[in-house]
Amino acid sequence: MAAAARNVRSLMNISRLMIQNTACRASAVSMVYNRHSSSLNRCPKFTTNQLCQVQPLQIQKRNAAGKPVYTMDEVEKRIMITLQLFDKINPEKLSLESHFMKDLGLDSLDQVEIIMAIEDEFGLEIPDDDGEQLMTAAMIKQYICDKEDVYE
Repeated sequence: MAAAARNVRSLMNISRLMIQNTACRASAVSMVYNRHSSSLNRCPKFTTNQLCQVQPLQIQKRNAAGKPVYTMDEVEKRIMITLQLFDKINPEKLSLESHFMKDLGLDSLDQVEIIMAIEDEFGLEIPDDDGEQLMTAAMIKQYICDKEDVYE
């Protein structure tokens, strides 16, 4: 019986701490977004100046389908940035029409790494047969626009 009473007491203490912690978080969030000064009474450790200094950088939007909607310009920019960040490509030689092997001097393994980086960037899977055919940034752009239903 004593053990059961101890367990009930410890559960009550844990639930009380969780409620207090949640109230502090809720008041901090409401201060950042709504700036209600009345919510500070629940969490006296924070001042209005401390909470107002925190600003959300960017509010993420969710799409109903789960994937973001791209434009052709966004697809092109993301491809070019991914290719410019690839360590074996000289960004000065890179253009939309430059061939990976002929113009940039890459080999087939580098091309596979590029396709993997593009897959990671756009969150899609490119089959090996299709990946072998993509030899320029323009081909990659056209492939992604076709797969993601991106039109002008």
